[in-house]
Amino acid sequence: MTRRNKIALAIMFLVGVGIFAFSLRKIKLHALWNDLLHINLWWFAVAVLCMLLYLGLEGLIVKVFISSRISGFTFRDAVRVPAIEQLFNGITPFSTGGQPAQLIALMQAGVDGGRASSVLLMKFVVYQAMIVVNFIIALLIGFNYIVEKMHALALLVLFGFLIHLGVIIGLLLVMYWPRFTKKLVSLCLIPVGWFMKQERLDGIKRQLDEKLDNFYHESLRISHEWKMMAKIFLITFFQLLAYYLIPYFIMLALGYTHVNIVMVTCLHILIVIVISLFPIPGGSGGAEYSFEALFGSFITSSSKLVLAMLLWRILTYYLGMLSGLIALVIPPTKVQDSTDDK
Repeated sequence: MTRRNKIALAIMFLVGVGIFAFSLRKIKLHALWNDLLHINLWWFAVAVLCMLLYLGLEGLIVKVFISSRISGFTFRDAVRVPAIEQLFNGITPFSTGGQPAQLIALMQAGVDGGRASSVLLMKFVVYQAMIVVNFIIALLIGFNYIVEKMHALALLVLFGFLIHLGVIIGLLLVMYWPRFTKKLVSLCLIPVGWFMKQERLDGIKRQLDEKLDNFYHESLRISHEWKMMAKIFLITFFQLLAYYLIPYFIMLALGYTHVNIVMVTCLHILIVIVISLFPIPGGSGGAEYSFEALFGSFITSSSKLVLAMLLWRILTYYLGMLSGLIALVIPPTKVQDSTDDK
């Protein structure tokens, strides 16, 4: 990690401590401590397992993609990728640092940069597609509840859906309409040319065209491997399901055994969409507020509501960043990536 990234990590931990302290301002500490002592450790262990399963299944997706072209790529190296992604997503606005960090992790393992970029983009396409599908289902089930509880949050949910849908459309254009995408990129670069020399602008355009071509050819190859893509979609479904179920198991751990698993899961899906709109790394502030606002009707005890939010945030945000810190100190095993067959 660079010095700048270490500073960002320290700042986000401090921000988290500040938000936790603010959430506890009206809570009696002895009540919170009592709730913590009486937590059902078995159900909480299941919640922890769900987060670990989420990371492990994403590692499996990376391995399936890479192993289809390169032999010797281990699961240990594959699982490093989502762990590092979690860390850099957590310390950058709008989670923009995750993709470059994954690319570096794969290149450290010996995967060619062009191939690694294509694999990560294909993984991202599948992930975004499944998010959109899950969101539509969750919207049909839980949107009326959000409108009833918080009108403004409902608008954010719809806006978040449009952004994710736009991302999917953009990626599909690259995959199946590369000429149009190149023209669109050229149009977008016109304002950029107002602030830099033509020679440098031409170099940027050549690099972008090369990346688009690489992604197009690799994605075309991968998309025709139906069995592998079906496996990727299936693994991604269970990966996201494990993540979305975390609040439900936290509620069971706190003694709320009669909550509706479908409604709780759908509300968590909608919260994840809202979090992606906040520019602060990790959606800090917005994530905690959304959780308390939506799950307040299920968790009637104020101390248990804050405890549920803290446990949820620790598992879904800080545990992921901790796994990334561990992954950074684990050296990858180099593979030999022959690019002749690209």
